[in-house]
Parts: sequence; structure tokens; C-alpha cells
Amino acid sequence: MAQNTQPSSKPSNNHIGILVGGGPAPGINGVISALTLEARSRAHRVIGIYDGFQWLMRGDTKHVKEMDHDDVSRIHFQGGSILNTSRANPTKKTEDLQKVIATLDALKIGYLATIGGDDTMFAASQVAKHAGGRIRVCHIPKTIDNDLPLPGEIPTFGFETARQRGFELVQNLMEDSRTTGRWYFIVVMGRSAGHLALGIGKASGATLTIIPEEFRGPVHLETVCDILEGAILKRKSLWSRADGVAVVAEGLLERVPAEELSAIEGVRITHDSYGHLRLAELDLAYILKTLVEHRFDARGAPITVVHKNIGYELRSAPPIAFDCEYVRTLGYGAVEFFLGHYQDAEKLAGALICLVDGKLQFLDFVDLLDPKTGKSQIRVVDVNKPSYKIAREYMIRLEREDLEDKDKLRVLAEAASSHSKSCSPDEFRARFQHLLDA
Repeated sequence: MAQNTQPSSKPSNNHIGILVGGGPAPGINGVISALTLEARSRAHRVIGIYDGFQWLMRGDTKHVKEMDHDDVSRIHFQGGSILNTSRANPTKKTEDLQKVIATLDALKIGYLATIGGDDTMFAASQVAKHAGGRIRVCHIPKTIDNDLPLPGEIPTFGFETARQRGFELVQNLMEDSRTTGRWYFIVVMGRSAGHLALGIGKASGATLTIIPEEFRGPVHLETVCDILEGAILKRKSLWSRADGVAVVAEGLLERVPAEELSAIEGVRITHDSYGHLRLAELDLAYILKTLVEHRFDARGAPITVVHKNIGYELRSAPPIAFDCEYVRTLGYGAVEFFLGHYQDAEKLAGALICLVDGKLQFLDFVDLLDPKTGKSQIRVVDVNKPSYKIAREYMIRLEREDLEDKDKLRVLAEAASSHSKSCSPDEFRARFQHLLDA
């Protein structure tokens, strides 16, 4: 922990800088507004830095703006970011990180507020670590993925708005599915965790939701298709319903072996500056639609699946009241951290701010890094907790009792039969048993 601790003396530069990294999330502008108004009321100048770390890495001091009241008044209602954002990574090269610190020094910034997810938090931790006490850094957790390790299951800001907007979209698509008698495969954004997909699927009552956390090891596309096919057969045979909505977490792709993805025609695997797979370049919804439709075509019982991706529609949406209130507290708290108004906070060169039981807390960056990878820890869905177990209770997907109940198994086997070849109950059980064993 010593590497992130500094003497109690304050930085010699007293300007406060603020930047945004990673993808957009509802509430960014509310943080900028709250921090600016509070800092200025305490006689501190606030320097808005455009495009994340992008220009700082180049030693550029021109892509900044001193923020005043008129710049931030009422912007908390707006989605997006008035300072823009980028995924520029200052930690890939030592010289880039040194250039960032030198540029902040040139701008007389002794306090830096970073708004972002796990990658931006890691970059922030490295700035704090290498600045030698000259710059105190406060990271404000922003991501619709909800995957930063905040205590007490506190959401990252932007998540609740994204879930609400996603819920509304899926609600409409569920009605379209029922009206037209078609299935929808909806892939929801979320790189490493299934929080958003599960939150949307559970709230909307989607037919089923599939998230990466339910798999113990690698995720195979054939297995995902088995889950989807089983759900379609079950809904059709036991409920006489030809419609349904499957919500699928985008993060499944992170767990699919590279050779499987490469084998798909037209797929090109690329990575971002932090080394992450560019999930948006891989249309998982279309891949699953194509594979599942082919299975039903092969048995002479074609179905129509509509594929849809939800993510970009949510990221820059206007924040709901929850996030508007939440981010005001976080922006105020960042100023409190910088000025050392919280016990023990003045001992930290950098920390993540969070709200626990209604109280502000500041978590040392060092405690948030994975000791194995050295990168930021990720919060995933705990499938052993009641929230996930309850969600599963309301999903339609193959369960153990379906394969153990002779009548249900017989009906399912009949649904899986083709015009040219019947499927016996034993064959059906052998085909899908692996889903339950896993």
C-alpha cells in the first residue's frame, strides 16, 4: 500500500483537472457540473481536459478549457460528455505516462479527477503512483457495465439509466415478438460482466437471459446455441408459443476461444488500446441467429429470428433521477478528497470514490488492483446470490426436471423431430444433458 501513499502536504499546484475516459455513460456531465461548481466555490480553478488522456500523452496543453459557472449550469440533464472521451491508454509506454504527468504540471494541475471505468481507473492509479505526490488523483466510477469493484453492490453511475432505457427497448421488442410470432435475440453491451444484460432481462421478464458468469470455463458458441434451441423447443412444445426474447450478454465473446471466432466467415478480430477484444466488431446477435436458424432449417421446421444489439443507444442517454442525484454526490466528494476533508483521505495520492450506506468512502487504488494481473479488479455477477437465482426461476430454458419427467421429455423430443427423422426421448436427453451437467 505504500506505493500509493504520499506525505500529508498538499500539491504545490492547486488547479483541479477533470477528464473522461472510456465509453460514454449517463451522468458524466453531472459529475463535471457538481465538481466545477463546488471547486469554484472554494476558490479553485477547474481545467476541463478534452478527449481523455489523448492530448496529455502528446504534451498538448491547448485542448483544455477553464470551466466556469455558465459552462456547467444545467448540463446535468444532458447525456454524453461536454469534454468528450477517448480510450487513449497512457500506460502502454513509459514515455506516454511521463508526458501526461509533465503536461499536467505545465497546466498547474495538482488535483486530477478521472471519470471512467476499469481501464481509466488503472491509468489514474499509474498517474498517482508515478507523480511522486505532485498530483492527487480521484477516480469517479463510471460505466454502464457496472463492473467496477464497489462495495455493497453499489452501482457504478450510468448503470441504472442504461438499465432503464434498455428495459424500455426490450419491453417494446417483447410486444413485437408476441405480435408477430417471432423470436428476438438481443445482445446487450457489457465487456466482462453480465450485470446490464441480467438487469434488463430480469426487469423486463424476457424469456431467458444468458450471461458469461453462468459458465465455469470457456464459452462455446455451440453451447450457447444449445441453450437457445432448447428454450425455443420448450416454449413451443409446452406453451404452444412461437415467440420469445433472449437477452444475451455481449461479454460471452470474451470467453469464446479465439479459434472459434476466427473460423466464422467474415469475422475479423481486433483489439483496443488496452488490449481488449473489440466486441462491437463481432455481431454476436447475428452469429447466434444464423446458427440457430440453420438448426431449425435442417429439421424442416424453419423459424424467424430477429437479431438486435443494444448498447450505443444507452450510453449517451439523458440520466434518470437516480444518476442525476448520485453523480452530484460523487462530484462534491471528489473536491472533498482533494482538499483532505475526510479522515485518512489526505494520506492517499489516489483513490476511487464511492458511496456506502450514504457515506462517502475513498478506496486506495492499490487495494483495487488484481495482484495476479496488476490491472483493475472486475466485479462480475455472483450466480450464487438470490438475485441471480430468482432471475433463473422465471426464465424458460431446459431444466433438469424437463429431462426427468417422461411426459415433458416425450413432448420435447417430438418438437425436436424432423419430417425425415424422429428424435427419441433418449436421444433428446443425450443431446441436451450437458447443459444441466455444466
